[in-house]
Amino acid sequence: MTAPLGPMVTVTNVTRVFRSAGTAVTAVNDVSLTVPRGQFLAIVGRSGSGKTTLLNLIAGLDQPDEGSVVVDGQEVHRFNDRQTTEFRRRTVGFVFQSFGLLPLLSAAENVDLALRIAGAGLRERGERTRELLTLVGLADRADHRPYELSGGEQQRVAVARALANRPPLIIADEPTGELDSTTGAQIFGMLREVASQGVTVIAATHDPFVMEHVDRVLEMSDGHLLPEGEGHLIAEQRRRRGDESRPRTDVPPVRR
Repeated sequence: MTAPLGPMVTVTNVTRVFRSAGTAVTAVNDVSLTVPRGQFLAIVGRSGSGKTTLLNLIAGLDQPDEGSVVVDGQEVHRFNDRQTTEFRRRTVGFVFQSFGLLPLLSAAENVDLALRIAGAGLRERGERTRELLTLVGLADRADHRPYELSGGEQQRVAVARALANRPPLIIADEPTGELDSTTGAQIFGMLREVASQGVTVIAATHDPFVMEHVDRVLEMSDGHLLPEGEGHLIAEQRRRRGDESRPRTDVPPVRR
């Protein structure tokens, strides 16, 4: 009988200290976190709170000075360079604030590249690329380069690229930071749909809109992950809503 799968992410007593010119800055301070599979988690916090560093540790883009990071049963904190590369290629999809698209490649080519790096065949790449661009409402923009696309369209391409290899985990770092509120709502609606299909999504954000449309919200402050339900931004959002109601479901649809 197959043993039940554990959490997608388990972070235990993780600390990350950056040192420069004799000064030490503790970006993440003794943080522990468990994220179940298929959960959409938002980590909120003001600039410099440590949320991006925590995401980088989970994604294998950085290594902790203390503690452990386990993702999909893999001890990420113990990986060598080769293992880290393979982990990021197979297990994690990334969505960044600055989109991160290659400017000389079309939308389709940006998505195709992720599949090519993973070793997918030509036919599979073509079918998967078309499927994903249709999913994010950009099938008719497949041949356009990033500079020919709006910010929202570029971020939709980035979401398609993140999903290319069917990773079980999506890491989104301020994915709506350069977008207007309506377009940002569409991007988070798209991530919400991804999570509903069983993919775990962890997003770092300072966007109060997001807090009403995710499964769980945690706040970071000065490198610490605050207890669930606590934090200035969470309190501000509650005051803004004026009640303790459950998240709304009126996320704007993706324009097609």
